[in-house]
Amino acid sequence: MIVIEPITRPTALLFKSTRLRALRDTPSAFGSTYEREVQLTDAQWIERTAEWTDSWTHHRSTVLLAIDGTIACGIAGSFLHPDDAARAQLVSMWTAPSHRRLGVGRLLVDRVITWARSRHSRTLSLNVTSNNQPATWFYQRLGFTPTGHTEPYPNDPALLEYEMSRPIL
Repeated sequence: MIVIEPITRPTALLFKSTRLRALRDTPSAFGSTYEREVQLTDAQWIERTAEWTDSWTHHRSTVLLAIDGTIACGIAGSFLHPDDAARAQLVSMWTAPSHRRLGVGRLLVDRVITWARSRHSRTLSLNVTSNNQPATWFYQRLGFTPTGHTEPYPNDPALLEYEMSRPIL
């Protein structure tokens, strides 16, 4: 059974290993890189997790892990727009290849929507890279539509990021 849980100090190193797997598996899906984040020490990962859980999780952001038994099989994050809490952003979405097409991604997005709705957000948006058609189709199935806004992908100028959004009802 898959459970979705916010990251905590005790799961900081599980989050670290999952995030690093995600960055290696689908590098163009993230604004950061494996090369950058593998340099962080365990203490820095624990500090990073503590900052998010102590300062932000219940207020302006959250990071979630999908866990299958003892194995983390997905991550997703969300934050409220700094100037407009009615707009939430889905970030760092990833499902392990072994768990794709099994509903894990949907569980993560549903939990992010629940979190954003509890903060009175009305819109959830995300960016997806132009080379990630499976992710684009996945988000469309969940009710996201293109906004028409694009921007260069920061780690590869040959790619674009397409913004998609959906209402939170």
